Amino acid sequence: MLHGWGEPNRVDEFDGKLGEGWNVYDGPGHAGQGRRTPDALSFADGIMTITGSPKGDTAGMAWDPGQRYGRWEGRVKAPASDESYNALLLLWPDAEDFPEGGEIDFMEMMDHTRQTTNLFLHYGKDNDQVGGKVKIDATQWHNWAVEWAPTHVAAFVDGKEWWRTEKVDILPPRAMHLCVQLDWFPEDGKGEVQESHMLVDWVKQYPYPGADDEGAPLREGAPDPNRVLQSSQRAPSGR
Repeated sequence: MLHGWGEPNRVDEFDGKLGEGWNVYDGPGHAGQGRRTPDALSFADGIMTITGSPKGDTAGMAWDPGQRYGRWEGRVKAPASDESYNALLLLWPDAEDFPEGGEIDFMEMMDHTRQTTNLFLHYGKDNDQVGGKVKIDATQWHNWAVEWAPTHVAAFVDGKEWWRTEKVDILPPRAMHLCVQLDWFPEDGKGEVQESHMLVDWVKQYPYPGADDEGAPLREGAPDPNRVLQSSQRAPSGR
């Protein structure tokens, strides 16, 4: 048992290749800048590395299909980088209807020194946002997680909750899936871009207790998810 969620329904440990369900981006980069290409991915010793090049070649991928409610985890580290590269774990709507469908960037490393990590929850047709930040040395391995339930969204690092919202009117309305991305945000006048990296050891997805992928109850007598989630908040994380 991990965090009271039982067994994950999907795991990828990146042992030499991508598992099933991954859609690797191949086309223009974030906001049309640079290029997202499978060539920026590499695998060695059970670690997936995304490399961002000086000219903006990088990579990202989506883990389809998603689910409504659940928990997603990823073990990640990112060396200090060029100021233009952000490392992300996020949830994106299956319906591809952003911003109405929401977005949860539960690990966004905007600080190029990787000493502070941000979270952003996007919602509504006007792309409104709430968020927070945590101080942590993300150049070292950490386990990042997001928990999405009908009552809240909460973020964890190494098993400790560091952010939560219980504003149910801003929570995503439909199924979401995990994305792993090293995004390029070039700025004029910043000089030559330095090669940058994001390393991922594993990712996991847990179903919402007693519900199907659309959040509907599976059966009578299913475990009380609110009780399960409350009991999980202080459980240790880790491989």
